[in-house]
Amino acid sequence: MKSSIRYALLLGGASMLGLASAAQAQDAPAADTEQADTPAEPELVVTGSRVIKNGNNSPSPVTVVQTSDLLTTQPGANLADALNVLPVFAGSRGAGSNPSTGGSASGGNGSANQLNLRNLGITRTLVLMDGLRIPPTLFNGAVDVDLIPQMLVQRVDVVTGGASAVYGSDAVTGVVNYVLDRNFTGLKLEASSGVSEYGDARQIDAGIAWGTNLGENAHFEASYQYHDGSGILRRSDRPWMNLVGVAGAGTTANPFTLYSNLRQRDYPAGGVITTGPLTNQVFKTNGVLSPFTNGTATGTAALQVGGDGGTWDSSLLQPLESHQLFARLDYDFSSTTRAYVQFSGTFKQNENYAEYFRLNNVQLTSNNPFLTLAQQTALAGGGTTFRFRKTMSDGPDRRQHSLSDSDQWMVNAGLAGSIGGFDWGLDYVHGRATLTTRVENNMNQQRLAAALDAVIHPTSGQIVCQASIANPSGYGNCVPLNPFGPTSESQAALDYIYGTTHYRAVTTMDDISGSISGSPFDTWAGPLTVALSGEWRRVSFIASSDATSENLVNCAGIRYNCAATQTVYYLTLPANPKVSQTVWEVAGEMNVPLLRDSAIAKLVDVSGAVRFTRYNTSGDYWTWKVSGNWHLTDNLRFRGTWSRDIRAPTLYELFAERFVVNVNGTDLLTGLSPIIPSINGGNPNLKAEIGKTLTGGVVWKATPQLTFAIDGYQIQVTDAILAVNGGEPSFQAACYASNGTSPYCDLQRRPGSFTDASAANAWTAVYNGLFNISEIKTWGVDAEINYNGRLFGMPVNVRLLGAYQPHLWFRQPNVASRDQAGAAFGPVGFAATPTVRLTGFVRLKPVENFTVDIMQRWRNAMKLQNEGIFAAGSNRMEAFGTTSINLSWSVPSKSEMEFYVNVQNIFDATPPIGGFTGNGTRAGLRDGYAYGDDVRGRYWTAGVKMKF
Repeated sequence: MKSSIRYALLLGGASMLGLASAAQAQDAPAADTEQADTPAEPELVVTGSRVIKNGNNSPSPVTVVQTSDLLTTQPGANLADALNVLPVFAGSRGAGSNPSTGGSASGGNGSANQLNLRNLGITRTLVLMDGLRIPPTLFNGAVDVDLIPQMLVQRVDVVTGGASAVYGSDAVTGVVNYVLDRNFTGLKLEASSGVSEYGDARQIDAGIAWGTNLGENAHFEASYQYHDGSGILRRSDRPWMNLVGVAGAGTTANPFTLYSNLRQRDYPAGGVITTGPLTNQVFKTNGVLSPFTNGTATGTAALQVGGDGGTWDSSLLQPLESHQLFARLDYDFSSTTRAYVQFSGTFKQNENYAEYFRLNNVQLTSNNPFLTLAQQTALAGGGTTFRFRKTMSDGPDRRQHSLSDSDQWMVNAGLAGSIGGFDWGLDYVHGRATLTTRVENNMNQQRLAAALDAVIHPTSGQIVCQASIANPSGYGNCVPLNPFGPTSESQAALDYIYGTTHYRAVTTMDDISGSISGSPFDTWAGPLTVALSGEWRRVSFIASSDATSENLVNCAGIRYNCAATQTVYYLTLPANPKVSQTVWEVAGEMNVPLLRDSAIAKLVDVSGAVRFTRYNTSGDYWTWKVSGNWHLTDNLRFRGTWSRDIRAPTLYELFAERFVVNVNGTDLLTGLSPIIPSINGGNPNLKAEIGKTLTGGVVWKATPQLTFAIDGYQIQVTDAILAVNGGEPSFQAACYASNGTSPYCDLQRRPGSFTDASAANAWTAVYNGLFNISEIKTWGVDAEINYNGRLFGMPVNVRLLGAYQPHLWFRQPNVASRDQAGAAFGPVGFAATPTVRLTGFVRLKPVENFTVDIMQRWRNAMKLQNEGIFAAGSNRMEAFGTTSINLSWSVPSKSEMEFYVNVQNIFDATPPIGGFTGNGTRAGLRDGYAYGDDVRGRYWTAGVKMKF
């Protein structure tokens, strides 16, 4: 029954949205609402096809948005952020996507704006500029769309259906194509400045674009844009985000519970003694002991509400400075042959502040000279050493601090023309992306071990490092560390134990493509059109790092807190030898008209495409697509597509070098949360994912001013590449339920068996691997309504877009299926997928030269996650919506000049809090809100635009 309903929505319900989408896609809201009642229907090359020239005949759902409309209600935003207000997007990544230091370097630039259709993954959304593939920003396949010249983008086409047969790998969930204005003439100037209600997240934006004709045959255009954003440096800068986290085990006896003001019990800022006669005594002030004050207990032993425990406080929104450059020259050799050369580059730096370092039960001597004599005497009663924990959060800001310089540029050149009624084109793209990350305050664990072992020098009587006596050549410059108090460490000691490490990655792409299309003959219903295309592509990657997981400590001369298996630096980033991937592709496409002006249809045509792809790394693949378009009348049409698509594994997934990241997750077997290494790496045996997509829709122009569209879709991806993390609760549970026989047990390392729950058997490492073992399946409906007309004699334009996505299934062997739809959090940094997403735009022109634009966004309520048992009221994040308004004044003059004032989130809506259960004891480090919700609060922007 459910299956029948689903297909009814896909094929029958498609009848309503297809109409609206196609009309809306290609009849985008007019910029001037006074002309809104007579919208243009331009002939254009349709994104998603090489043979269909009229958007009203596109069988694929295509949403078209004008750049000016996107940015009007979000001035100062980059085009990616503006585009992400469309409901078809969910889970896109950017500067505010709960950043992490390691992720920004090893998995992609933390400030990269990466588009994600339906939250199936950024690498399953293909991004194009003028129909050409944009080079990846990093070898994980992510594309930073900030490379695109925002001021010269005319429109953005979003195809929400598989298109691998037309464009190649990655177009599983759809295509985003940025279409440039290649005929721009004149001069445009823009400038704006914004600030949040809290006085932070300041940003300045400025841009210039210029275009001119050079004689009769050439055209040149160029642009430059500058952005400077201060970000939000601490989560505590938002009072509603008060150390949010989840405690508990997700069982009936100990359900997951959402808390605020969570503290990690064992890691107070001043340090706590954990063994011996002074156990649970804490240094609340430097050098002075007092009893540890416990907070309220939770379902996780290491977490308490309130009390003296330690806290986290990472970045909320990354500071970002960027420069974007673009230039293009077009030249017509004749009326049938033309050429172009173009350059686009983005150069930016972002910052991220991550966690404080923690002393994890380190071993100290009872006669440590930084202790008072009374303290030494008391501790000596328990032996020559004792254990100690501390969060180094007070005093100078020593959070792990990464600065990433991302320099990305691409050069395009091509020839195009027509011959014998056929259009042809040949293009070359060369792209290069360089990411250089400097990690400051990266703990040097070898130096830390030396500095913690402080003694009195037998000759000088000064406090020195024991290692400087035992190994003076290695530790002659060691500065002893006083850990006993919130701000007890000297600046010299901090400078000694913290280091700066460096990572550099270079990704390059060379792409040559060619195509020819046209109509060889006419049929009884119109011209048959065909297209042939071919492409060769090579992507390569190389990385260097001075802090890899192979750089291990040398314990010579160090008595305590040093093990030969430790890495020198706490945060390690992998070096990679040069690896590459080469692709050959050839494709054909055909559109066949079947009926025209008949008794049963105004127009019926069918189209098909097929592509053969050969990867030197992962084999040969066929992809295909069949489509149908049925104009029942001039105002009512139905459409549908069925496709087989692929996503080949990226260089990151195939060849990522082994690297280690320290984690603090919860071992569900023992209930403990030690800091352990998470060991990551690629899998060269991966093969391509296979996608199957079915869409169906209807477009109905009810009146010349009112259009409706509805499209249903179903997407299924088999052999999906999944990051299987041995620490993820579902894989842990599968391991323990099997008494250690499950292959998921191979993703953990522990001293004893997988049935021993004693503290001595706590895990010592987890592995994070990549495998073709997952199935992803989702289905839903997209809808759009457009009205262009008048209200009380005043021009008005209304555009409403909605997405309904009730399920997003991830299925793996031997573990319960995971439905991410309607969940705010998930493993491996999974972003929120509200099941209902709505966006509305309203434009009013009450008087001449004055325009009011209003945008309303809304998502429905979500669960924190769809697995585990939660305490009453804990597994819910309320619905959230924001309203933005833009007031603009046009100054009558020979040139076009516009001043505007904009308020985003005008009612200062506060997003509901939440957290991921898999974050263990790291409450306040990440999460706290559902990505996609506005964390800035009310935001004010003022600016000016001029065109000459």
